[in-house]
Amino acid sequence: MMKDGTASSLGEMDETASPGRKQGLIGRRSFLFGSGSLAALGLAGCQTDGMSLAEARKLYGPVPEEKFPIPAADISKVDPKYYRQTVAYDTKEAPGTIIVDPANYYVYRIEGDGAATRYGANVGRDGFRWSGHAYVGRKSEWATWTPPREMIKRQPEAAKWARGMPGGLDNPLGARTLHLYQNGAYTLYTIYASSDPESIGSGVTSGCVGLLSQDMIHLYKQTPVKTKVVVLPA
Repeated sequence: MMKDGTASSLGEMDETASPGRKQGLIGRRSFLFGSGSLAALGLAGCQTDGMSLAEARKLYGPVPEEKFPIPAADISKVDPKYYRQTVAYDTKEAPGTIIVDPANYYVYRIEGDGAATRYGANVGRDGFRWSGHAYVGRKSEWATWTPPREMIKRQPEAAKWARGMPGGLDNPLGARTLHLYQNGAYTLYTIYASSDPESIGSGVTSGCVGLLSQDMIHLYKQTPVKTKVVVLPA
């Protein structure tokens, strides 16, 4: 497990990673998503695939033991089909492999024996989606976020963090980050922790993939460096 205490120069995808909290940044939602407020998703039903709303609230409850205590996710803003669950998944990929399905807003961790853990996700918006094979080149807890120069040109308010935003609840990368590499080079894409429930099931980023913080911590613990990542075509 690698803890990133230095600024990581992340590419286009970071401009849309959601912080969930509004304090500390001017117009933070429009700044990070580039489109003002998101339309609220339908309210969660009382039960989905055997998981009651009470069980979901427990699954996505607060995480007080973190360096920056994480509040409970407001799952009333998440479609129940995106709650974490074990599902049947037929694949030839080895157990541990991460498969991103941007067309359906899911991330799978292959468990073997025809099963996978499925997480709801946000993905790249139109024009920013990509597909292919990568691997986890490094891992970060509460990483520093540095906006790229291209982003600062488009959104001058980002210049405030040109030398890096320290890790914390307002940081777009959130509590955990898996940095994706290809052929030894950082792709500038990540799988990161989102604290914005409204973003799950949406195409809002510039190529990165976000899971709710509680889901990302769950995935992160089980994902060593060098883990294979497959991003399916959208």
